Amino acid sequence: MGFNLQRFFAIVKKEFIQMRRDPIALRLPIAMPIMMMLLFGYAVNTEVDDIRTAIFDQSRTQESREYIDKFEASNYFEVTDYVLSDKEMANLIDKGKIKAGLVIPANYAEDISKGKTPETLLVIDGTDPTTARTAMSSGVLVNEIYSTEFKKKMLKEKGLSFLDMPGVKINTKVFYNPNLESNKFTIPGLVGIILQNITIMLTAFALVREKERGTIEQLMVSPIRPVELILGKLIPYIFIGYAGFLFALAICIFWFGIWPVGSIPLLLVLGFLFVVCSLAIGMLISTFANNQMQAMMFIILVILPSILLSGYIFPREAMPTAINWVGYAIPVTYFLNIIRGIVSKGVGLEYIWQDVVALMIFGVVILTIAVLRFRKSLD
Repeated sequence: MGFNLQRFFAIVKKEFIQMRRDPIALRLPIAMPIMMMLLFGYAVNTEVDDIRTAIFDQSRTQESREYIDKFEASNYFEVTDYVLSDKEMANLIDKGKIKAGLVIPANYAEDISKGKTPETLLVIDGTDPTTARTAMSSGVLVNEIYSTEFKKKMLKEKGLSFLDMPGVKINTKVFYNPNLESNKFTIPGLVGIILQNITIMLTAFALVREKERGTIEQLMVSPIRPVELILGKLIPYIFIGYAGFLFALAICIFWFGIWPVGSIPLLLVLGFLFVVCSLAIGMLISTFANNQMQAMMFIILVILPSILLSGYIFPREAMPTAINWVGYAIPVTYFLNIIRGIVSKGVGLEYIWQDVVALMIFGVVILTIAVLRFRKSLD
């Protein structure tokens, strides 16, 4: 049988009618490109500035203040804290509140006055190699510029030879990832991203399949309550999702050789929490979508921003403030802090408890919304 134009145009007309009846399908082709272009255009930026920095100024002199001002004026470092000990600085790094720390010795001004070369220390969090490399290179550059300007100033004041002038020597020390290996940053994060993607897809089609098969009507007339249906569908997927987490973690450890520095039992417990939270996201998607195509579109809308804005690849410090704040509305952002903190830094619950609380809140809120959405469809 040959090609029939009448049947062809009949199918075209049907598809247009079908599309007109589906407002979500009409809006997504417009909304998705706009959102993705904006996110990629602003978030994909590997140039890092305003690195959160703590200062441990043991000298507390005019000379040390001038040295600190040079770092602040460079726009690479944002001084957020002044600490009184090395331990306090290490705690700020463990909590993720700073990415670098500048230590100025007590004899800094004295060495300068005696014509000696004082040595400062730039402490860097190597968990994120991109930020760490920028901090290291920028710190060395700022120090060299300051030393050159200082020598010229002393030359003018004292009339001495440029080579006789004291300078400032800076040493660097990288915590947790001394060799700045990128895989120690990306692989643990990849575990979180893979876990999220698997679990969301598992449950996103749960109710959609019921709708497409027509069995959702049978569930609606049954005495099953919405919360029972949602949780009943969720629990079997928890086992599958957690198995996926364990498998991804095993690859991270045994294939890539990245062993957790911190507590593995704590990581396993918090991984379970994230599995539940991600499954809840998928279940919420299934309450909005009417068919599998819509469900897939919603999944893409969730997955792509989570990769871009969670800090998985691109440092969130490089993003505009408004885009950076969007990352706080993405659950995987908190799990990346958790898994990187445990695997790379070896920190305990006392440093990541805020991320844990955030995940718990997300899980409860998302599940509640999913139940209410399904109850609304029943009514």
